[in-house]
Amino acid sequence: MFSLRDKIALVTGASQGIGRATALALAASGAKVAVAARNTEKLATLVAEIEAAGGEALAVPMDVADAVQIKSGFQQVLAKFGKLDILVNNAAITRDTLALRMKLEDWDAVLRTNLTGAHLCIQQALGAMLKQRAGRIINISSVVAQTGNAGQANYVASKAGLIGLTRAIAMEVASRSITVNAVAPGFIESPMTDPLSQELKDKMKSMIPLGRFGLDRDVAAVVVFLASDEAGYITGQVLDVNGGMYMG
Repeated sequence: MFSLRDKIALVTGASQGIGRATALALAASGAKVAVAARNTEKLATLVAEIEAAGGEALAVPMDVADAVQIKSGFQQVLAKFGKLDILVNNAAITRDTLALRMKLEDWDAVLRTNLTGAHLCIQQALGAMLKQRAGRIINISSVVAQTGNAGQANYVASKAGLIGLTRAIAMEVASRSITVNAVAPGFIESPMTDPLSQELKDKMKSMIPLGRFGLDRDVAAVVVFLASDEAGYITGQVLDVNGGMYMG
């Protein structure tokens, strides 16, 4: 595994799924990890798990739809650790329905959390990263940002926007040795897919050349690589983790 010793990371949406697996993987690679989410009980459990394994973690209650909470959360991280080397923008929500029926509040809520929230977190992170002339920003997008998906116009737009944001910021900060990349997971086993019927799961699997859903740790491993020194010459890229579902 790539070494992240002495690195400080912040992961949003860390209470479950990909975010939780990413926080655990970063900690296992040596990073001190601030875990941010709305569910404080799950954050406390995650921090305890990281500390039990010999790592160091900080729970940061944060709703990325709230600019005030974002600013306060980053202040807590910097007060605790003194710097920030890695930001993983993973927090996201869905409010699915056909575009014709989509309410404005459902459009706004998804864009505010998934895209605007990531932008605001990047702004806060860059304050520290620009001063130290180093940093890693990793945005969790989605395969549907590349393929489209019926009934998810708001979610697809937010995740496609995240890819554009990744490339724009990558160009802005490359001169300061800050890399900005996106990871686009395909269908991943998670609390979001657990309630699906077996029939639907089989249909989804038929679209994946590898014939299975991915695991949250499959995505986490790619994040650890992008956060490492070995990935220092990679920026503005989208790394697909989708079992071959989309080969762009």
